[in-house]
Amino acid sequence: MKVFVVEDDPLFRKIIERTLKSNEDVEVVMFSNGSDFLRQLADLPDVVTLDLGLPDFSGEDVFNQIVRFNPNIRVIIISGKDDIRTAVELLKQGAYDYITKDESTRGRLQKAIDNIFSQLNLQKELSFFKNQVAQKYDYQHAIIGESKAIKEVSALVDKALKIPNINVSIRGEAGTGKELMAKIIHYNSNRRERPFVSLNLTTLPPDMIEGELFGYEQAGINGNVVMRPGKIEEANEGTIYLEEIQEMGEEVQLRLLNLLQHGFMQRVGGTKKFQVNVRVISASCVDLSEMVREQTFREDLYFRLMGLPVVLPSLKERQKDILLLADYFLKQFCHQNGISEREIASKARRKLLSYSFPGNVRELKAIIELAAVLSNNGKIEEEDIVFNSVNEVPDILTEEMTLREYNEKIIRYYLDKYGNVMKVAEKLEIGKSTIYNLLKDKEL
Repeated sequence: MKVFVVEDDPLFRKIIERTLKSNEDVEVVMFSNGSDFLRQLADLPDVVTLDLGLPDFSGEDVFNQIVRFNPNIRVIIISGKDDIRTAVELLKQGAYDYITKDESTRGRLQKAIDNIFSQLNLQKELSFFKNQVAQKYDYQHAIIGESKAIKEVSALVDKALKIPNINVSIRGEAGTGKELMAKIIHYNSNRRERPFVSLNLTTLPPDMIEGELFGYEQAGINGNVVMRPGKIEEANEGTIYLEEIQEMGEEVQLRLLNLLQHGFMQRVGGTKKFQVNVRVISASCVDLSEMVREQTFREDLYFRLMGLPVVLPSLKERQKDILLLADYFLKQFCHQNGISEREIASKARRKLLSYSFPGNVRELKAIIELAAVLSNNGKIEEEDIVFNSVNEVPDILTEEMTLREYNEKIIRYYLDKYGNVMKVAEKLEIGKSTIYNLLKDKEL
């Protein structure tokens, strides 16, 4: 932290310098007049301690020049006069603190500097966090894949970014990345600096959903009104992501409809309506249009929520993306855990392509992370890929072949599995002669 000290009194200049240099993270630059200081102002100090009684300038004039140059510079006024009116006026204009020159100067200055130091560190952490979020959900890099299915999704997301106030509805199986897609839309929109609030309705008992969403007001023990904001209120000016929207009961559906229609809401038990500006991204693993037909979901709310509909494909529909995603998750896991990079061996890659991935992208990520832990010598081998064998399919289904080639491979697969022609014929419900005819030109 860089601190400029503007003080014409040599004694106080020494006191201030000693106080500041007790913190090794503080760089101190001393000035005895306003002219020298103003010439150096372009060096952008974080803090300025400013004496009001300078020999060449009025301290108030120097303060005003600092504020005009950069209002983010913290200015601590240090004055020989205990002038309350001047102090109040300067604090109103943006001074960080007003300290009088007396026996408490060192203590007050040290406290002010410590507070500023904490604030600056917090700002740096916040800036770092924002950059991390921006990188993680960067639209150009967060949607991974070359399949037709994911390219169609990407095109829809691009439209959602260009119309920042349209609601978005996402449908997809568990593990397809519905919340990730919601965050990509939020953090690449003009609402990115505002809150992103997420609520999975399946995690709440039905009778708690309304209060969690809209908040509540109720009388306390002493007659005071206890108020608790809901998730929608927390997301004001930003985005609320509602997962498994089909879990909403009739009353909650009606409340949400009123909010979307009029832009106003009131807490459960409250009497006062207030304005809320929020983008709703809803998600479901079921087809809400079916629920509308069955009259278990309001049609008017359905159309309000639908906005821009995005259907996320299962990983089975993204066969072309499996290895791309696997490589991405592997690189990400190694980087996050500080381990050397791994590569996936060809047999392990074929094994991945032989699996149906009922848990979709989420399951693939977990499988790759486990494989990275199990692997040795910087390479993930076939045996490091562990998944539920019930969902494994023969790798003969992962290649493009002629019908005859498929038949031959299917028979070979079952011969390897059962060991005799009779058993294979029984399983495939074909004659032994058919098997022999198909393989007569091949080595068994």
